[in-house]
Amino acid sequence: MSPWLEVPGVADRLTWWSAVTGLDLIRYGTTADAEEIRDTAVAQPLLVAAALAAFQTLYEGDERPDAVAGHSVGELAAAAVSGVLTPETALVLVRERGRAMAEAAAVTETGMTAVLGGDPDEVLAVIEKHGLTPANVNGAGQVVAAGTMDRLAALKEDPPPKARLRPLSVAGAFHTEHMAPAVDALRRLAPGVPVRDPEITLLSNRDGAVVRDGREYLDRLVAQVSAPVRWDRCMATMRELGVSAIIELPPAGTLVGIAKRELKGLDLLALKTPEDLDKARELIKAHAS
Repeated sequence: MSPWLEVPGVADRLTWWSAVTGLDLIRYGTTADAEEIRDTAVAQPLLVAAALAAFQTLYEGDERPDAVAGHSVGELAAAAVSGVLTPETALVLVRERGRAMAEAAAVTETGMTAVLGGDPDEVLAVIEKHGLTPANVNGAGQVVAAGTMDRLAALKEDPPPKARLRPLSVAGAFHTEHMAPAVDALRRLAPGVPVRDPEITLLSNRDGAVVRDGREYLDRLVAQVSAPVRWDRCMATMRELGVSAIIELPPAGTLVGIAKRELKGLDLLALKTPEDLDKARELIKAHAS
């Protein structure tokens, strides 16, 4: 995050958002160690703040892209980009989401493992056989299995044919039944959250659908905490919509990498540092509808 602090207005914005969230986002984004950032209650607000700081630097005033989608916690940033939530509301909600998910993760020792390659049907069948949940179905040969550590250990001993396993450094089995207490906590908050209908095309992780009602999107956000992320379906919708270019907000790289294999022919850019801003603006200008 350090390079972004040199961009006019970013440090001021993050200072304000630190007050909103009750977290020192600048310190967490620059000097905090890996263990501090691994804390779900810290990581989630930090991720959303980083994405929104870059977005507000890239787009001025009321400018917005034609469409937006977020992966997992990125849906909170997408909600703010689309106008469903204000940045401050998104950050308060993600703060409570992170806290609730951290508490749910502490109940049982759980984790997540990326399953890379292999036949998609065989991968899903083996994950189910071991009593795990395909928590992220990302397309391009990437599925994330989640559940208890003993079941993940069984998966390691009996993986899908021709697949590679990569344990993930996360606090728990997100987007599974283990997060049900977090869903309950957020449902108590949801009725009082101020929302508006999206001003641009907004996709949902549940099924890749375009959501046009702000209250429905908030309900989906809450339920998604314990439901699998279907990024494969989001990309299918992008293809149907005729999306021609994608800019991934910080921390960027993973989703663009998936899109390179799944959405061939699109112009893709991972907006990682302020040095990428000129390229991003050129891309926006070239693909303006």
